Amino acid sequence: MANHKSAEKRNRQNERRNETNRRNRNRLRTEIKKLRAAIDAGDSAEAKTLLAGTVSLIDKSIQKGILHQNAAARYKSRLTSGVNAMSA
Repeated sequence: MANHKSAEKRNRQNERRNETNRRNRNRLRTEIKKLRAAIDAGDSAEAKTLLAGTVSLIDKSIQKGILHQNAAARYKSRLTSGVNAMSA
């Protein structure tokens, strides 16, 4: 339990940031799962529409500190190659 005003404020800030980070991380994971499901189902049209939004969300996650830059690049590369392999 916090004993100082500054520690109480820090706890409030951490709770808010924790909730925001959790929400953003869950949104990212959900979008990646949707895209992977479309790739596995062989739905080329849906996969292409989801790819742009998912890549954009991955880029935003880098800026928000949710994903490391290299991990994000790996996700984008694998998802894009999966979508491209469907059309080939």
